[in-house]
Amino acid sequence: MEEVRVFPLTCAVQNYAWGKNGLDSEVAKLVIGGDPLAVIEDGKPYAELWMGAHPKGDAQIKDNRIAQTTLGQWIAHFPACLGSKVKDTFQGQLPFLFKVLSVNTALSIQAHPNRELAARLHAQFPEHYPDNNHKPEMAIALTRFQGLCGFRPVEEILGFLKCVPEFHALVGNESAEELRSSMGDAVRTSQALKKCFTRMMNCEKKVFVDQLNMLVKRVTEEGAAGKDTSSSNGDLLLRLHSQYPGDIGCFSIYFLNYMVLDPGQAMFLGANEPHAYLYGDCIECMACSDNTVRAGLTPKYIDVNTLCEMLNYSPAPASSKIFPRVQDASDPCVSLYDPPVPDFTVMRIQVPASVKQYTVAPVDSASILLVIEGDATATSAAALSDVTLRRGTVLFVSANESVSLHITSPSGMHMFRACCLL
Repeated sequence: MEEVRVFPLTCAVQNYAWGKNGLDSEVAKLVIGGDPLAVIEDGKPYAELWMGAHPKGDAQIKDNRIAQTTLGQWIAHFPACLGSKVKDTFQGQLPFLFKVLSVNTALSIQAHPNRELAARLHAQFPEHYPDNNHKPEMAIALTRFQGLCGFRPVEEILGFLKCVPEFHALVGNESAEELRSSMGDAVRTSQALKKCFTRMMNCEKKVFVDQLNMLVKRVTEEGAAGKDTSSSNGDLLLRLHSQYPGDIGCFSIYFLNYMVLDPGQAMFLGANEPHAYLYGDCIECMACSDNTVRAGLTPKYIDVNTLCEMLNYSPAPASSKIFPRVQDASDPCVSLYDPPVPDFTVMRIQVPASVKQYTVAPVDSASILLVIEGDATATSAAALSDVTLRRGTVLFVSANESVSLHITSPSGMHMFRACCLL
């Protein structure tokens, strides 16, 4: 029988505690859209939808003509589906993991190692670092999305050191002065920033908990008295402290850029970039790895020394962290988020209401297509039968296959597609 090379997937859901609950979660809404029989529990968090072949969340194949039950098993049997370049470059593995995240409370302050560090950490501490791959990742906002990303411009950090005495106490006079006097010399600034951040992260617990309690008390009282607490980043401080009381990560807001992404805006997180997601829903794509070095806002293992050594201490404004989207030259419906790593590219496909026939063009890579809005019937020579697309449908498309959509919804289609463009 002819081999089916385009098929729908049922994807793994991760119910991490930080996720949005029940149908407040974009993940849950997509799950029930793709499978109306799925049961969504009100009080349960639906944090992540994993679309890919990662062993911790391998997608199930929704086509009973296919003998293999999961995408990972199927790719192992038919590695040519990856495309020849992808297959050879990534040793027969799908190189990316595609996700949807629904964030209710902050994820840990973290960074992901580069390949060399990942290999070393995995060899030394396999219980904390489960694989030897790097994990660059990109987040694309579906709803207004808040996060922390990269070190702020030095002027802003110095401003907080001046206005927030509790923060200054953790960094110390000497390190703060070193940062102030390094202005204008990029190498010295980077070294001074590393010293300041490392000093704070290595504070004795009693010292930072006392300072944090003093800070929270002061900001709460000032807020109650109607004063503006923005010079202490008061609103964000109180929100994070309510989620992670007594956590050193609450002070990271004075070092890291606070980002607010509008739907469609993206941030790319390369190796060693400190970041934390705070609130909202996003599409995420990453290299297929689960390696994370954490530094706060978490009950999980914290590896302060590794983190402080590895970080990229290059201060830059929040605006520079927004990753540009580029219009595809050959298709007006497609815009590309093409990061400076080979492992993945994400396409946003927006088909206007006036278009009823649309072809998802072939690429020389396996790809995963997620429907955010709209209804269509999909036909492909490689599917052998029609597939109904609606909100929440996830489709695996083998390399060099095209998919024709007959669009039935009145308002067009909104989709995201992950692939690997070598």
